[in-house]
Amino acid sequence: MVKMGTQGQLLRVFVGESDKLSGKPLYEQIVIEARRLNLAGATVLRGIMGYGANSRVHTAKMLRLSEDLPVVVEIVDEAEKIATIMDFLDTHVQEGLITLENVNVIKYRHSGKNLA
Repeated sequence: MVKMGTQGQLLRVFVGESDKLSGKPLYEQIVIEARRLNLAGATVLRGIMGYGANSRVHTAKMLRLSEDLPVVVEIVDEAEKIATIMDFLDTHVQEGLITLENVNVIKYRHSGKNLA
């Protein structure tokens, strides 16, 4: 678990909303794997506009909804914990971008409740 006032790592996984793994959204499978590995937490952010390596613009304009908006999964934890998900990502992220950076964790609070 990440402690307050410590160094951590921020892992960002950029994929498309329509990317699948075993028939389910890839971003969802990444979050499930992060939870299985007991990483501190994961957040999925849905972009309203973006483009990737193929330079095709995806946008969520009112009259023209894209079916493949950009999605970013962010995970922050200690470097050793982040390393545990890298093989999964290397295997299952066929198209996308993965970034990793050192971050200062200022505050991390855990309520102590065990939610299922």
